[in-house]
Amino acid sequence: MSDPRLAVDFCGLKFRTPLVLLSGCVGFGEEYTRVEGFSNRDAGAVCLKGTTDTARPGNAPHRVYETPGGMLNAIGLQNPGVDQVISTILPQLDFEETRFIANVSGSTLEEYEEVTRKFDDSPIDAIEINISCPNVKQGGVAFGNDPEMSARVVAACRKATNKPLITKLSPNQTDIAFNAKRCIEAGTDGLAVINTLMGMAIDIESRSPVIGNNQGGLSGPAIKPVALLKVHQVYQVAREHGIPIIGQGGITSAEDALEFLIAGASVIGIGTALFYDPLICNKINTGILDYLERQQLAEIGQITGSLRLNQTPSVKCSR
Repeated sequence: MSDPRLAVDFCGLKFRTPLVLLSGCVGFGEEYTRVEGFSNRDAGAVCLKGTTDTARPGNAPHRVYETPGGMLNAIGLQNPGVDQVISTILPQLDFEETRFIANVSGSTLEEYEEVTRKFDDSPIDAIEINISCPNVKQGGVAFGNDPEMSARVVAACRKATNKPLITKLSPNQTDIAFNAKRCIEAGTDGLAVINTLMGMAIDIESRSPVIGNNQGGLSGPAIKPVALLKVHQVYQVAREHGIPIIGQGGITSAEDALEFLIAGASVIGIGTALFYDPLICNKINTGILDYLERQQLAEIGQITGSLRLNQTPSVKCSR
């Protein structure tokens, strides 16, 4: 896809299309290039697999389980470590095809800062912070479920890089808009909304969880309504500061993508849908172009945040 109407400026980076291939779904950028007909050029950017300071083997199986309308996963951040990614994997990527975004994960504030610092000295285009990781110094509480803790991670990473910084927000918290506000104040350049919802599946014969980690992240069409609402809520805060949003969660068609743009997303994240249709990006891009023509719009930016809410009557409480 090279139609200029699909081009988007995101955090100062020019994306060829409004699609972003999400972290954990495309390996380190090479996984789907083996599929005939697939091209990274159909995406504006590719988020690499979550990377930590040292290598991690990941969780025990089962790691993935299909559910009605979605998928549970608990991979456990299996990766070779940041030094190996930079020295061995990045040189194999074609930066002429698309933008590449590193995904930084960690168990401590110091690890986030160190991995970010190392990626800063690499050809990577931008850095995404996965703040859904458990903080080992705080009893395993996820960094992303506490706004102040989230802000501290962003601030630490901000000091370690001049590259565009994107914070991936967790839906597993009380007030995602307030968390977004704190991350913006701490220095994030963009937001990714949302990460997976936590879920479980049980084998009734063994009476034990199917996932080896007991619980996992739920993705796919089942979470789309939740993700749409969260994007709308975060947009109310982000637009005041000119912070763009990657809208993601259950997108499987051009219609889905357009809903997220209308709700406030600047670009669209594609993840689980790639597992059953690796060529879906071209279909979504084509559908967005058809919509632009029907609506007589010149660019994607005219769609972002164009939601017109229904006027609901006020209800007065009475005895």
